[in-house]
Amino acid sequence: MFQTLSAAALDQLFREARTFSYFDDRAIDDATIHALYELTKFGPTSANSSPARFVFVRSPEAKEKLRPALSEGNRDKTMAAPLTVIVGHDLAFYDALPTLYPHADARSWFAGNDAAIRTTCLRNGSLQGAYLMLAARSLGLDCGPMSGFDNAAVDAAFFEGSNWRSNFLVNIGYGLREKLHPRNPRLPFETACRIV
Repeated sequence: MFQTLSAAALDQLFREARTFSYFDDRAIDDATIHALYELTKFGPTSANSSPARFVFVRSPEAKEKLRPALSEGNRDKTMAAPLTVIVGHDLAFYDALPTLYPHADARSWFAGNDAAIRTTCLRNGSLQGAYLMLAARSLGLDCGPMSGFDNAAVDAAFFEGSNWRSNFLVNIGYGLREKLHPRNPRLPFETACRIV
């Protein structure tokens, strides 16, 4: 039923894709943001838990709200990016499990179990953040994921009074390839992998 993707598609998603710090000034419209989520939501998570929550920071007012939480090295590029996504998770994700995973009482696996909640949020929310980046690349967008920010400050500014918590940030737009530095090396198969 499915076929291996073309070399061009694999290049776009992986081999030629890069982490961008600079983007042109094209805006990311609502329809593109919706399309981005509509692809992202289909990535697998354990028990279909889907704990990730995404805040698409686009307006100048929202960017200013984000500014104080950014590390010095990430501030200018984030303020200039057309879109910044706060990839977070909902610590009460399990309340949706009766709908998302209806064939078992999966909610009871998590309710009151803080360790399971946090582990599931971090693991599966991070997976969903990666799906978001692949979805963005598949739509012709470029990404610049970051962890250089104050999570507590982002949570206070954007999630106060909720069960949502931030994980990492992703700047999204149309990257300026001429501002890329040479690609850093990757580990070879022999170092990173074992077949047993």
